[in-house]
Amino acid sequence: MIIEVKISKKRIPYKMAMLYLNKRVEEVKNGTNKELLWILEHPTTYTAGVSFNKKEIIDKKIKIVKSNRGGKITLHNPGQKIVYFVIDLNKRKKDIRKLINSIEKSIIQFLENYKSLHSWLYGIGFPKNRQQFSDFRGSESVTPIATQGASNDIGDVKPATASRGMFGDATLTILSNKNNPIVEVRFKDIYPASLTGLNYSQVQTDVEYLTASSDFKYTLYEIITL
Repeated sequence: MIIEVKISKKRIPYKMAMLYLNKRVEEVKNGTNKELLWILEHPTTYTAGVSFNKKEIIDKKIKIVKSNRGGKITLHNPGQKIVYFVIDLNKRKKDIRKLINSIEKSIIQFLENYKSLHSWLYGIGFPKNRQQFSDFRGSESVTPIATQGASNDIGDVKPATASRGMFGDATLTILSNKNNPIVEVRFKDIYPASLTGLNYSQVQTDVEYLTASSDFKYTLYEIITL
């Protein structure tokens, strides 16, 4: 099943987004379009769900946009990332709770992986201070060796080398067109050399995919045919 991932850099008005999503729902139901994951921001907007009660609004000057979602009042502001899903659960197990749990785990895992690479890259080079180096040294993903010196100045911390640890091994698995593993490339003493940021800019209006790239260096590799 192919799911389109759409990331809008321009803020999309709430009503406009709902019109697009309702149209997409019908297209997915009819089989004329792909399922959708849409990441966007709205301009400042108050929306009211089906449990909304007018008596709960103290300031009557606030403009409320009614919605068919559950819940009551929600405030959308610039800087708040909204993710809309158009998913056909009839093609999957009809379990909303399982779907939500899967979404949560995916987001948490992505951010954890990015943070791990970021911390690894900082720790292996020149940390800002001794405490940052100590925190890195105590992480489970690396096995650095302690440095000498007692001050908090980074001058006491030497850059890492392969002989002092902070390196790991990695395996790249190449799959066939049937997703069966056919070749493994095993890297020795691998470490990150660069890591791009995550761009959340609202300047551009084109749709772009949210990606991050990392370059690695290593001492040697071995190719294994499975």
